[in-house]
Amino acid sequence: MKKTVFAILFFTVFQLTLFAQGGVQIEGEVVFKNDDVVFRKIDSHTWIGTGNLMANESLYLVEGNNKAILIDAGTRIADLDKIVASITSKPVMLVATHVHPDHTGSAINYFPEIWLNPGDTVSIPSMMADYKGDVRFLKDGEILELGDRQIEVVFTPGHTSGSVTFVDTKAGFGFSGDSFGSGNLLLGVDFSTLIATCEKMDKVMQKYNIKQLYPGHFMGLNPETPQRIKDMITLSKDVMSGKVKGEPNPRGMMGLNLVVNDYGVRINYNEQKMQ
Repeated sequence: MKKTVFAILFFTVFQLTLFAQGGVQIEGEVVFKNDDVVFRKIDSHTWIGTGNLMANESLYLVEGNNKAILIDAGTRIADLDKIVASITSKPVMLVATHVHPDHTGSAINYFPEIWLNPGDTVSIPSMMADYKGDVRFLKDGEILELGDRQIEVVFTPGHTSGSVTFVDTKAGFGFSGDSFGSGNLLLGVDFSTLIATCEKMDKVMQKYNIKQLYPGHFMGLNPETPQRIKDMITLSKDVMSGKVKGEPNPRGMMGLNLVVNDYGVRINYNEQKMQ
């Protein structure tokens, strides 16, 4: 099972790299680097970690005055807890955008608990079979108080039923994992759910004046923007109405046998899960 999951993810991210524009162009001062991961500074209290096993799987360290959260844990990063501790002295809470092992793999040996959306509960036995820590559950709309920095938890089913976006309510950005695809969405829900998620996210971004969401496979030129969210709504409605027809997906996996690509948005989906 584990080998199958990683094989799926390998081909998933292989597809993703095909649509990364201009290659990897991540800016920011490097604060840590080894063979497994590079951490760069986004601002004085926010860092992005870039793994190298699954097409730039991204993890984000977000620090407040009192505590920090680590959003996702990459695929396989030795001593990740020690690496994080070398960047921040604050106690760290590990949260995940979803359960896939390129986002939770390094939690297995280094973190005693992980916080998830309960919508991904059904996938935990297969995706996190080796995790011996405590799995705890987030609540939609809850605020993670870090000390003069608030992160809102927004459930955003799209890539998986239990996908989560974490929104910094003051900074003008958030962190969306694979909810909206990092440029190549593998849709694990139906289009009606995706539309509802995008409409919800659009309202949240307007409320907090969010300019971009850092995705789960950030390559520097592929943030999720308010316009991309709107374009995803438009494309999804076009598919549901029959205006846009999906083409056969030659690299389809997880049953995603069709693909559409318009408005700069690419969505892989299952024709049996249209509505």
